[in-house]
Amino acid sequence: MKLVFFSLASGSSGNCYYLGTPEYGLLIDAGISIRTIKKVLKDRAIDLSQIMAVLVTHDHADHIKTVGYLGEKLNIPVYSTEGVHQGIAKSRYVEETLTASKRIIQKEVPFQIKDFTITAFQVPHDSTDSVGYYIELGEHKFTIATDVGHITETVGKYIAKANHLVLEANYDEEMLRFGNYPQFLKERVASPTGHLSNKEAAEYLATHYRPELKNIWLCHLSRDNNHPELAYKTVDIRLFDEGIRVGKDVSLVALKRTTPSDVYEFDD
Repeated sequence: MKLVFFSLASGSSGNCYYLGTPEYGLLIDAGISIRTIKKVLKDRAIDLSQIMAVLVTHDHADHIKTVGYLGEKLNIPVYSTEGVHQGIAKSRYVEETLTASKRIIQKEVPFQIKDFTITAFQVPHDSTDSVGYYIELGEHKFTIATDVGHITETVGKYIAKANHLVLEANYDEEMLRFGNYPQFLKERVASPTGHLSNKEAAEYLATHYRPELKNIWLCHLSRDNNHPELAYKTVDIRLFDEGIRVGKDVSLVALKRTTPSDVYEFDD
């Protein structure tokens, strides 16, 4: 079975990812404009009628701006936990209240959407609630963990299952420390319920690498406190230190913040 993945946008300004088969797919988060979503999907020859669901990680604006439109105007089911849905309902960034499209899921209770088996898992972040997703399609095991304050035992469990992994690398520690953010915001970003740094992502990946892991995409890069090249280099060097060769043992990509990524296709 073929798995198709690409990012429509991945950064502190907006996040949206596509995961699918050649016939249908899912969106993970929808924090960018509907115009952009439609354009990127059309450019990739994907019709909106092929989108079976939107999976929402948490209720911050850069992840939910368009879920109301997708759910209530286009009748695409929107899945997340009760806590995340409560946050969406209160958000001033979502114009349409989710009613008919609202789907409530439980953490670590798998559910099915066509050929996808999906499990939400708890992620530490300072939102109303926050989850990552572990998605199985045939032999493919895909994990996305974004907006991760720190890697808990639960997050680590689902990272360990993956052969395709999307993991946050939000900020460079030096850029954050010496940057223009006010002190309270610097502390929030670096807190255990904030974001994962390049260094933290690199250290975890290097010390928990398994040969079954074939693809790593670094996601949710900060506009002000990171660069794609820096995130990539930080992880690449740390993996190399452990004898893990990027391009040979594992593929590594730092996703673009505001423009679509390449399309990645994988057969069983």
